[in-house]
Amino acid sequence: MPTPRTRADIECWLTDMDGVLVHEEHPLPGAKELLQQWKDAGTEFLVLTNNSIFTPRDLAARLRASGLDVPEERIWTSALATADFLKDQMPGGSAYVIGEAGIITALHEIGFTMTDADPDFVVIGETRSYSFEAITKAIRLIARGARFISTNPDATGPSADGILPATGAINALITKATGRVPYIVGKPNPMMFRSALNKIGAHSENTGMIGDRMDTDIIAGMEAGLHTVLVMTGISDPAVVETYPFRPDEMLESVQDLVHPKPVVSEIDEPHVDV
Repeated sequence: MPTPRTRADIECWLTDMDGVLVHEEHPLPGAKELLQQWKDAGTEFLVLTNNSIFTPRDLAARLRASGLDVPEERIWTSALATADFLKDQMPGGSAYVIGEAGIITALHEIGFTMTDADPDFVVIGETRSYSFEAITKAIRLIARGARFISTNPDATGPSADGILPATGAINALITKATGRVPYIVGKPNPMMFRSALNKIGAHSENTGMIGDRMDTDIIAGMEAGLHTVLVMTGISDPAVVETYPFRPDEMLESVQDLVHPKPVVSEIDEPHVDV
């Protein structure tokens, strides 16, 4: 039998953002130190998020405002993963998009054309301004044969005033109207993890995934063949874990538990020489 992997075997890391590194714009314990540890060691890593509203540059700026220095090239969003998937499916294709800068920019950068005239794909991303007219247009285009793609399955999102309907809710509305189910690229689809691994030239055998959700981060990491680490700084706790038929490889209080303590350097007294 092959020897089970341990954390010592991990050379590259993928990590979720919200609930792992930050919570409501505040850094979580150990996040700053872990990021610095990876940089100092030359460890390959990517910060993953299902948020398709923002570009990596936008998210890097938001993390920087929270006190975390993550270069934009170290951020991988569901929008980027969706664009990566569509580029492989149909280079130079066209799409009707419901979404914001994150997904629109990602599709433009792979050479896609945005159109509502017989597009190859209808792509549903996150936005804070869903309109009845835009959703109706998407439904009609899908009914006429456009392929139905979505950046992520999250049905709700947070706000200061409570939950908001999110991409998954709009997916469900369109599915009800068309009878068509979208192909969803973001977590928990392992496709997002595989595209992230390709970006940093990593392999599943030596890569770990850190997340705070069993239903997205952990199951997708497990199905992609990664070493999985669940932290308790987001929505999960041991009682939640017990409701699932699978387990992460590790359960930690926070990413602080992944930070190696600095070695203590003691001062060595100069040797005393009798004269």
